[in-house]
Amino acid sequence: MTKKKKFYSKVLNFKTKFKIDDFISKFALENSNIGVWDYNAIDNTVVHSVEAKRILGIEEVEDDKVTYNWHEKIHPEDVNKVTEKVVQHFNGETQTYTSEHRILSKDGSYKWVKDTGKVVERDKDGNHIRVIGTLIDINEQKKQEANIESKQLIIENQNEKLKNFSLMVIHNLKSHTANFDSLLDFYDDAKDELEKDELIAILKTVNKSLTKTITSLRGIVTVSTSKNDNIECIHLKSFIDNAIGLLTIKIKKTNSIIHNEVDSEIFLDFNADYMGSIIQNLLSNAIKYKHPSRSPIIHIESKVTEEHIILTFKDNGLGIDLDKFGNEIFELYRTFHQNEDAEGVGLYLTKNQIEAFNGSIEVDSTVNVGSTFTIKLPNKKV
Repeated sequence: MTKKKKFYSKVLNFKTKFKIDDFISKFALENSNIGVWDYNAIDNTVVHSVEAKRILGIEEVEDDKVTYNWHEKIHPEDVNKVTEKVVQHFNGETQTYTSEHRILSKDGSYKWVKDTGKVVERDKDGNHIRVIGTLIDINEQKKQEANIESKQLIIENQNEKLKNFSLMVIHNLKSHTANFDSLLDFYDDAKDELEKDELIAILKTVNKSLTKTITSLRGIVTVSTSKNDNIECIHLKSFIDNAIGLLTIKIKKTNSIIHNEVDSEIFLDFNADYMGSIIQNLLSNAIKYKHPSRSPIIHIESKVTEEHIILTFKDNGLGIDLDKFGNEIFELYRTFHQNEDAEGVGLYLTKNQIEAFNGSIEVDSTVNVGSTFTIKLPNKKV
């Protein structure tokens, strides 16, 4: 073979190899779900590969080279984040530009993409002239991530409800147990049959309440994702009167006076088990943490605004040092007085139950003067 033939043979082989390599590259790109774009900053045009067009919803018949305003293509909530990354790369602060954001398709919908680019040509002043990059459709991936996050939130919600449920069971049953203990002590000390009969009647009431509590707790033991389960229309004043009745022995034992001054016209849609627990906790605490030199006096008042139903529980007890404990009052297992029965569960539970229905609770307290707890619940009848 002559030198000339060898030369042409090498050229032919090179061209053949080049075509094969070009074919392989093109095939790989078109079948890898990766779109390619080539941006010309001088005339502000961009060339898209077939896959990039598919991702963006650009018709195949359209000219490959189109004027491109990428600010208009990116979701308004993502523009600033993407712009910051692009500018950093154009300024040479990063080797490449990479961003996950939502981009506008031709059909008007937004989809999540992973966009990666790199400046491949600059002018003599260092300004970018040409940028090439890849585009990957990650919309399904983002949907799966959102679905996983949603399920994770549900699981966290369920765990929180389960924890609150267990605390409520312990707290409520302990309250009933304490009532039984006190009643039996009073029964042993009763002076006549009339007093014993009266105590038996109270004992039956407490037992009935315990049965109702157990039934209610059994009803909510099935954890639900809906906070609206077990909602009842509660006549607030009567409901509080019933709660006060269950504390008869404690009230007598401590000479407590409770004034239920709640407006008799107020009805509230709320979880009855939660409301019973909230009232019992606040009243029990007001009695438990009474001032040693005076009998407990508790005022329960109400106020209705356009947005809220407001309940206040005001006592004349020991009070709490808010400067010292203000940020810890509603934390779990936090106690503030040397009371052997204190567990630090009641206020934590109360706050969680109120917030479960988009309400709030605040406290104002002065040591040796007393405390006022203010509950705000949404007025849904607005």
